[in-house]
Amino acid sequence: MRADAERNKKLIVQAAREVFATAGLAAPIDEIAQRAGVGTGTLYRHFPTKEALFEAVVIGRVEDLVEEARRLIAANEPKTAFFKLLSQLVQHGDGHKDLMDALGRQSFDLQKAVPGLLAEMWTGVGQLLEQAQQAGTVRRDVGLPHVQALVTAACEAIDRPGGGDGLVWTVISDGLRPKDAKLDGRIG
Repeated sequence: MRADAERNKKLIVQAAREVFATAGLAAPIDEIAQRAGVGTGTLYRHFPTKEALFEAVVIGRVEDLVEEARRLIAANEPKTAFFKLLSQLVQHGDGHKDLMDALGRQSFDLQKAVPGLLAEMWTGVGQLLEQAQQAGTVRRDVGLPHVQALVTAACEAIDRPGGGDGLVWTVISDGLRPKDAKLDGRIG
C-alpha cells in the first residue's frame, strides 16, 4: 500500500473509532469520512461497507483489551488489575457503544469474524479474576461465566437511558467484592 493510502486508512479508522464509540453502527459514513479528512470514495476503497469498517474498529478495540489484559497480568497487581480491566469493559462502555454492541452481539458476531480473539480476551479476564480472588478482592464463588454474564447485562443496561451514569459499574463492582470489603465502587 502506498504511504498516502496507508495514512488515509489510519485516519479513517481513527475517525471511525471516535464516531462509532458514541453512535455505534448507526453512525453516518459521511461524518466518518469528513472527520478523517477524506472523501467517501476513499473510505469505501479501504472498507467496502460500513459494516466492514465497524468490524475493523471493534476488532481493534478488543485487541487493545487483550493487550491491556496482558499488561495487567504482567504487572502483578492482583488487588486492582481485575477491576481496572473490567471497568474498561463496563464503566466506560457508554463511551464505546461499538464495543458494547459487538459484545452484546447486537451488530456482528465477533467470534466468527476473528476466531480466538474474544476467547483470548476472556482468558485474560479469567486470569485476572483468579489473581484477584487469590488476593481476596473478589468473591471466591464468582466464576468467569458470571463475569461474562455481568458484562453482557451491562452492555444492555448501559444502552438504556440513564444506564451510563456509573451506577451499573458500582453495582457490579460492589457485587463482585467479598462481603466484608468496603462497598464504595472504587477500582481496586
